[in-house]
Amino acid sequence: MKTETPTRINGIDRDELAAVIGAVQDDPSLGQVGFRVKTAWKGGTRSEARVEDWTFGGETLPRDYTIAADEPKEVLGGASAPNPQELLMAALNACMMVGYVALSTVQGIELENLEIETTGGLDLQGFLGLDESVPPGTPEIHYTVRIRGNGTPEQFEEIHQMVQATSPNFWNLTQPVKLVPTLDVQ
Repeated sequence: MKTETPTRINGIDRDELAAVIGAVQDDPSLGQVGFRVKTAWKGGTRSEARVEDWTFGGETLPRDYTIAADEPKEVLGGASAPNPQELLMAALNACMMVGYVALSTVQGIELENLEIETTGGLDLQGFLGLDESVPPGTPEIHYTVRIRGNGTPEQFEEIHQMVQATSPNFWNLTQPVKLVPTLDVQ
């Protein structure tokens, strides 16, 4: 296990984390964030999403990331990247991961291991429109969190419950989210 300075736990500076929490408590407008992803078709079932900026407390800040998606060969893809369902589960895991790390850090718990394994499936009959009674999406997602550190089982259970209560992507997948579509035919 790597030893860190007393203010730095799990790769996060506790003082900086406390400052962010305090700033948002004092001025809730600083907690307003916005995200934008633009996805372009790259042929076949491959697409690439671009993340170029985000807003934080009303300020637009630059980002520069490309996220590829593709389908497996068995469903006519090129198998060059994770498929959209895998990316959805990866986004859920990554979001919850931040929660486990941040909440452990706030409590002074040093983590030794943290993994989240997520599984889900769907019936292609729904996606292909072959059976109206079959949903096109994943009816259940299962996940297992494996966590080890110097916290007690009770502390880890409390953190587990807090992650479920505060993770944005956990919320996004467990609550109705209004999607507002616009079609721009060019």
